[in-house]
Amino acid sequence: MSGKRDTRVRRSWNRNAPWYDRCMRHYDRLLVGDGRSWVCAQAGWKVLEVAVGTGLNLPHYPAGAEVIGVDLSPEMLERARPRAAASPAAVTLVEASAMALPFSDAHFGTVVCTLALCCMSDERAAIREMHRVLRPGGRLLLLDHIPSTSLPVRAVQRLAVPLLMTVSSDYRPRRPLLLVEQTGFSVTRRERYCLGMMECIAAVKEPAGA
Repeated sequence: MSGKRDTRVRRSWNRNAPWYDRCMRHYDRLLVGDGRSWVCAQAGWKVLEVAVGTGLNLPHYPAGAEVIGVDLSPEMLERARPRAAASPAAVTLVEASAMALPFSDAHFGTVVCTLALCCMSDERAAIREMHRVLRPGGRLLLLDHIPSTSLPVRAVQRLAVPLLMTVSSDYRPRRPLLLVEQTGFSVTRRERYCLGMMECIAAVKEPAGA
């Protein structure tokens, strides 16, 4: 079943790849602000970025960092390649599903995921995979849009869901904080901004038996 979902999602993002950057320029300016910088500045040196897309985070990583960016869509990855080449970090791009990451347990010091959980077919499985590939004491850094703290804004967000589902058929508003805690991470920092619509989370994978 997951293979069929992945095929559908891959097809959707391959189709959307040509106009994605143009759309995100406006989205980043209006909603994301400096969220990408906030995440990437904390990322450390051995980093996995899940759902790297067209590589909009890649210019923000520190010089010398080793970053592997995975995405399900080859068309999105193709558009990420120039940013990977120009990034101050050493970047490798890999086609892979967030729900079945092709890496061994405890392989990374940091896992990053921005603006992507809302479009995943199984966000719980994705968070579990992020937890699996992190070493004990490693950091999870998330940025996503969530239901607003403002009732009128939440109403507008609900009205926008059908439109957003035309972009990603798996789009649904998520609450990453709850998923992160349920998976066994310890949240060390959480910030909400832009009328509560945007959320940054930093969390740590606790050592076994802690």
